Amino acid sequence: MISKNLTILNKLGLHARAAAKLVSLSNNFNSEITLVKDDKSADARSIMKLLMLSASRGSVLKVNIDGEDQEQAMNSIEELFQNGFDEGL
Repeated sequence: MISKNLTILNKLGLHARAAAKLVSLSNNFNSEITLVKDDKSADARSIMKLLMLSASRGSVLKVNIDGEDQEQAMNSIEELFQNGFDEGL
């Protein structure tokens, strides 16, 4: 298992469109992907659970990935976060 803290950089935070992109990306991997904010955790394949994290701009999420393609999954998710979910920063 690998873990990394990633910061939400886009203006609107982890809103519906950004969460949908994360779900879509996560479904490309076999690894189990979980995001944690404060005392809440969410499966990265569940848009509703991701939205319930209430992650606004500047929020730091711990991303935990466990599985055979965990390194590739982490690299892709980190890139999505760094690109502001392709919404600009």
